Amino acid sequence: MQLRTVLDVNVVDVLKRRNPSKHYVYLINVTYSDSTSHIIYRRYSKFFELQMRILDKFPIDGGQKDPKKRIIPFLPGKVLFRRSHIRDVAVKRLKHLDNYCKALMKLPTHITQSEEVLKFFETNTEDLNPPK
Repeated sequence: MQLRTVLDVNVVDVLKRRNPSKHYVYLINVTYSDSTSHIIYRRYSKFFELQMRILDKFPIDGGQKDPKKRIIPFLPGKVLFRRSHIRDVAVKRLKHLDNYCKALMKLPTHITQSEEVLKFFETNTEDLNPPK
């Protein structure tokens, strides 16, 4: 059986969720190698976890030995903000996350087809039945 890989990723919107607590999720349209496409929902913290995992797994591609050899894109950083600015930050971050995902998908297959990247873009139960 051929492994389903990710062909294209577009971060298209941001939504406010209230369960289990107030937070924002990014809507990501993912197109897979089996010709299917799904909308998945990810919090910024999940992007951050992905970034940490791939930097740990691919230290040379992450520029740990030689920063000039870094090919893994930079994730837009965490921002500290007052409560009234949360949506503004989430909306501004959308384009940066879209650029990050597009850059990530242009990397060599040892990264784009790694377990970490495939798992991040995999459709999960909550993506199929998002909370209202």
